[in-house]
Amino acid sequence: MRTFARWASAVALGLGLCVAAGSAQAQGITVAIGGALQDNNHAVWSRLVQLAGGRGACFSVFATAAGDPDASAASISANLARHGAKTVHVRVSPRIAGQDVAAEVRSERWLEAVRGCRGVFFSGGAQERLLSALRPGGQDSPLLQAVRQVWQRGGVVAGTSSGAAVLSAVAFRDAPDPLAVMKGRLREGQEWAQGFGFLPAQVLVDQHFIRRGRIARLLPLMQAQGLVLGVGVEEDSAALFQGDTVEALGRSGVLVADLTQATRNAQLPAFNLAGATLHWLQSGDRFHLEQRVVQPPPAALRAQLLQPLAAGHRGYHSGPIFITELLAEGRLVQALAQLVDSDQREARGLAFAALPAADDPAPELGFEWRLWVDEGTRGWLTLQPTAVTVAGVRLDIVPVRVQRPLYVPLAPTGAGAAKP
Repeated sequence: MRTFARWASAVALGLGLCVAAGSAQAQGITVAIGGALQDNNHAVWSRLVQLAGGRGACFSVFATAAGDPDASAASISANLARHGAKTVHVRVSPRIAGQDVAAEVRSERWLEAVRGCRGVFFSGGAQERLLSALRPGGQDSPLLQAVRQVWQRGGVVAGTSSGAAVLSAVAFRDAPDPLAVMKGRLREGQEWAQGFGFLPAQVLVDQHFIRRGRIARLLPLMQAQGLVLGVGVEEDSAALFQGDTVEALGRSGVLVADLTQATRNAQLPAFNLAGATLHWLQSGDRFHLEQRVVQPPPAALRAQLLQPLAAGHRGYHSGPIFITELLAEGRLVQALAQLVDSDQREARGLAFAALPAADDPAPELGFEWRLWVDEGTRGWLTLQPTAVTVAGVRLDIVPVRVQRPLYVPLAPTGAGAAKP
């Protein structure tokens, strides 16, 4: 067994050396959006404009990752304009026919455009397009250096979907199957790469998080790289990093995974961990990165407080909690919310491939997840029964063997059984 806290700081320092110079200097504001950001999500769009200086603020819009850069940039620009911002489309992308991207990322035209704004917005699409265009060969291009200068002067750097994934120092590059990552498919330059470094060095960010079960890829990469904090942003939501805090915005929420106290059993032949800590933040909730403390807004503090191990606690739910497919859409948050408002001290679930792909090297490998409460676990109920802020639920994951076939039909028995 080994504790990640013992060596995470050293690894984080090493990672900092791999990121372009300056990423560890003065920080601005970073907003990671979980993708599928709706036009009518005024809480996120208006906050972006406010952070960049309010009405009249300028954003440089990068649709470098998008399949259709012009359409994507037009949509983003229209939403920012509706909330009072000015925009300029930095029209640099490998998807633009005939464009020499290597020359464009050095163009003084685009450098001046970026420097003239206080906000930057990266669209969704494919991470590899962003990384190869703006960090060719793993080095900052002049255009990314200009973005970094805006951020270091206190500006705002935002990204949605793949544009959010590249914001941390380590980034997912192309890992569409989270369970495959948990099974060990985690190669630098393929599933992950060095990112842009607009977040604290110890933080890994991911997006489309709950909908696509991406905690299964977040935790293995955190463990492999010695990163102690993971932030998973759900769709139509955002994580706002400012100073020492991350604030949840939007319609769903943000999951924070803390591996400070987590350990790993090196004798087990597959991914495992024990003693991780999970927090689920709703809009307005904040998490303090250094103190590892969840801070709900004042309205939530006046709501019902749940303390599962407190004397007299009587949860709404009763009986054992078992989630068959923990990585299915919404199931993890469901399990967290149900556990803190129940008479149980743990919830269990499975993550496995019911129909393994033909190239799955370990079709029988699955993982049992054990969520459990301790003295520090808290929950805050709001007016909506399904809306619960959760702090301090612990997590263990162990590899298991799933039987193949998973089930077989029962054979007929008794006198009435059909004969061949």
